Order: sequence, then structure tokens, then C-alpha cells
Amino acid sequence: MSTRALFRSDAYLQACSATLTRVDAQGIEFDQTVFYPTGGGQAGDCGVVRTAAGLEIVIADTRKSKRAGAAPADVVHIPAPGQDALLAGLAPGTPVELEIDWARRYRHMRFHTATHLLCAIVGELVDGCSITAQHARLDFAMADVLDRDAVETALCALVEAAHPVSSRSITSAELLANPQLVKSMSVQPPLSSGTVRLIDIEGVDLQPCGGTHVRNTREIGAITVTKIEKKGARTRRVILGLDAQ
Repeated sequence: MSTRALFRSDAYLQACSATLTRVDAQGIEFDQTVFYPTGGGQAGDCGVVRTAAGLEIVIADTRKSKRAGAAPADVVHIPAPGQDALLAGLAPGTPVELEIDWARRYRHMRFHTATHLLCAIVGELVDGCSITAQHARLDFAMADVLDRDAVETALCALVEAAHPVSSRSITSAELLANPQLVKSMSVQPPLSSGTVRLIDIEGVDLQPCGGTHVRNTREIGAITVTKIEKKGARTRRVILGLDAQ
């Protein structure tokens, strides 16, 4: 049974009940989770797992499972080092409570939504992406020079315009018929499930994405373009920073 990804339908969900389905050298798996696994450039969540017996396991990272026979949606939670004695007390069927580091996740959501705005401003294909709690980076496949002040001004204007952000699904066939929706050269949306999730920033940007986002661009807050770098003859790297909110 695949992991039910609760963050897909509600990125603001900070905790949930779950049942442990597997624990091994790779990590811990549950029947459902609020933890986002590393993917699409966005860092995986960290947080804690608690049991009714009082055990508290610190989760340092979350990734898609690579075990043989794993379903594409299976998620593995990576415990922080030094917890072997605690892990020994876990077994399949154990009911648990999962809680993410919300402050960190929310920064991921703000940054990720900001990168979609940046795609709309620059208008070129993305050839690399990294979204962490400290910064976001997009590499654009382009040779033209980008003006840092102009990009930042446009970005802040879209943030302040308070555009609603929502998600919906289309079929894989619909995406193949509309290839212009794909803005990334380096991360292609999975088509095997038959449907593709789109993130719609009303009136600004529409593209496939499995990441977590805020509900309105104004939630992004004070965003800055900290640096624009030339990374090769046909690549421009834009790095974003956020306030401490």
C-alpha cells in the first residue's frame, strides 16, 4: 500500500496520526504522512515521531523510498543519528503521531511559491532548482543579462498583489498536448499515474509541480533577489532570500 501523502491536499497540515508500516536501515515508513519528501528541488521535511508509549524519534530528513518493490508514492522518514535504541522499540502496526518542523516547512512553501513568480517574470526554461529554508535558487537557460533590481521590483509587486494560489489536476494526455506548461528542463512531471498536479497562481503562472505552496502570494512576505550569477554561457542563476518571518 502506497503512503498517503496528506501534504498534497493540505500543505498547512502540521501533524497527523499514522500507523507504522516498515522500519529498516533505510528509515521508517507509515501508511500516511504530513512529511514532504525531497523532490522537485524542494528539501525534505524534518520533525518528530511520537508513540503512545512515550518514544520520540527525531526525523532529520524525508525522501522517496528506493527499496525494491516500493511504490512511486512511498515515503521514507530518515531518523537523526544516535537513536538505535529508540528505533528498536518500533514495529509494524505501531500507531504514532507525526509532526513536522512547521517553521522550516513554511519557509519552503514561501520560497517555492516565489520561484513560480520568478518563472513568470523571467520567462525562460529552468535548468536547475534548489529550495531550502535558507534560500531558493533557480538556474535559467538563457544568455541575456538579468537586472537584479528590475527582477526584485517585479517579484515584490507580484507578492504584494495578493494573487490566490491553488492546485488542480489534469490528465497526462492533456499535459502532453500542452507542453508549454512545463517550465523545467531538469525536472519533468511524472506521467505514470495518469494525472498531473498543476499549481495555479491566478493570472500569473500555471505549471506542473508536486511541491508545497502558500495559499496567497502575499504570504511570501519580504523577498529579495540576493544575487544573479552567470553560470556558463547560457545559464543565469537567480538566488532569493526571505525575511525571518
